[in-house]
Amino acid sequence: MTTEEALLARYDGAPLLSIDQLAEILLRSKDGLRLSLGGDNEVSRMLLPCKVKIGRRIYFRTADIAKVIDQG
Repeated sequence: MTTEEALLARYDGAPLLSIDQLAEILLRSKDGLRLSLGGDNEVSRMLLPCKVKIGRRIYFRTADIAKVIDQG
């Protein structure tokens, strides 16, 4: 089972992950993840290209997050 398949199975096939779900996957607090994404650091450089903004909400593409996890 690939990382992408595992994430899709865990989150009912959702193509986008919320920041809460991403924080859970990365074992970080939601606020800590928000701070990391707001700065210029390795974490933000890896995760920001995966970001999708829909209205005021921010989501992350599940397939892209799986690739980041596999690379790191």
